[in-house]
Amino acid sequence: MKKYKVGFTVGTYDLFHVGHLNLFREAKKYCEYLIVGVHSDEWVIHCKNRATVIPYEDRADIVGAIRYVDEVVKNETRSKMEAWKKYHFDVAFIGDDWKGTEVWDKIEAELKSVGCDVVYIPYTKGISTTQIRQQLKEQSATKNEKK
Repeated sequence: MKKYKVGFTVGTYDLFHVGHLNLFREAKKYCEYLIVGVHSDEWVIHCKNRATVIPYEDRADIVGAIRYVDEVVKNETRSKMEAWKKYHFDVAFIGDDWKGTEVWDKIEAELKSVGCDVVYIPYTKGISTTQIRQQLKEQSATKNEKK
């Protein structure tokens, strides 16, 4: 028997990598049913001021194909409380690089007020979508210099 019935995590999951997989794998160890919110293309443009490389539908398909994920939902809000009201999860998962931040301290307090825990999953060192984007940019620049 796992500690929680329903778990929730959310992200963009653009340029899917092993860090994303590790988050889902570790989260699933804690809960019977894992819901993963995938940010819509519009949300990413509005909140991150950049477009995704992979469109929402494809990102949702990729995430949904991961055996640790039980359900994929489209996310269009920053509010974890709004997500909680929709999905009634008893635990939210986030990378431990967010632990102790002002933003997540506030979210954790809000979720705790409705009986929902937050579990911080160890961040996978050495990989991130930002790093992949930077590497692609550098490789492209190097390639163009050689022309």
